[in-house]
Amino acid sequence: MKAAEKAYAAAREGIIDGRYPPGSRITEQEIAEAAGVSRTPVREALQRLQAEGLVRFAPHQGAFVTDWSHSDAEDIFELRALLEAFAAQRAATQASMSQLADLRRLAESQHKEASARRAGYLERIADLNSRFHQLLQDAAGSVRLKNLLATLTEAPLVLQTFRDYSADDLVRSSQHHLDIVEALEARDSEWAASIMRSHVLAARRNYHRHRSRKPGDRSDAA
Repeated sequence: MKAAEKAYAAAREGIIDGRYPPGSRITEQEIAEAAGVSRTPVREALQRLQAEGLVRFAPHQGAFVTDWSHSDAEDIFELRALLEAFAAQRAATQASMSQLADLRRLAESQHKEASARRAGYLERIADLNSRFHQLLQDAAGSVRLKNLLATLTEAPLVLQTFRDYSADDLVRSSQHHLDIVEALEARDSEWAASIMRSHVLAARRNYHRHRSRKPGDRSDAA
C-alpha cells in the first residue's frame, strides 16, 4: 500500500471510530505516527479527506474534523432517503441472482448478530451494514449514483449513529434489511424503495433521539 493510502486509511479510520471527534484538530504528525509514514503523504491524505467532507481546513490553524450541524444532519438524511430509495428501486430490476444471494446472506448475518449480541457484535454489525448498503448500490448498476451516495452513507455522523442504537433498534434495522431483500427478490421496485426510505428515516429518528438525551440518560445496549 502506498504511503498516501496508508495515511488516508489511518486518518479516516480514526475519524469514523471517534478517536478524532467532530470539531477536533487533526495534525499531520499524529496521522504520520499512526500510519507509520512521513508527513508528506499525510498532506495528500488530508486533502482527499477534505474533498470527501470529512475534514476542513482553517487558515493558519490546520485541519479539523468536520463538525456536523443540525442542518447538515437533516440534509444528509433527506438526501439518503431520496437516493438510497432510488438505488433500491433500481436494484429491484438490475440486481443479479448472485448479488441477491449475497444481500440475503449479509442481511441474515446482521439479524443474527443483532439478536445474539455476542462480544464484539457492534463492530461486526457495522461492517455487515456497510457491506449491505455498498452491495445494494452496486446492484443498482449506476456508477454515478454510487459515487453520490459514497459521501453520504460514509459520513461520520451516519456511521457513528449506528453505534448509538438500542438493542431493539438494532434488531429493527436488521429486519429492514431482510424486508428490502425480500422486495428485491420479488422484483418489486416500489416496495423496495418504500422500505429503504423508511429504513433511512428511522435512522434519522434514532440520531435525533440520541442527541436529545441528557448525559447519563443513555439506555443503549452498547
